[in-house]
Amino acid sequence: MEQIARKIKSLRGKSGLSQEAVYHDTGIHIGRIEAGQSNITVSTLDAICTYFDTDLETFFVEIKK
Repeated sequence: MEQIARKIKSLRGKSGLSQEAVYHDTGIHIGRIEAGQSNITVSTLDAICTYFDTDLETFFVEIKK
């Protein structure tokens, strides 16, 4: 979970978006996910990946590096 949380935070940072902006656009409380305080479902992770214009495969490949 920690690696997933860091990767999501990195994607958001590279996009220059605030947690509030992501919530406004997606309805996903990304702050709790980034803090590692919330378990994330595959469907939520897929929605986040889609929002940041990536896919699950790329997301996980980049974590392994």
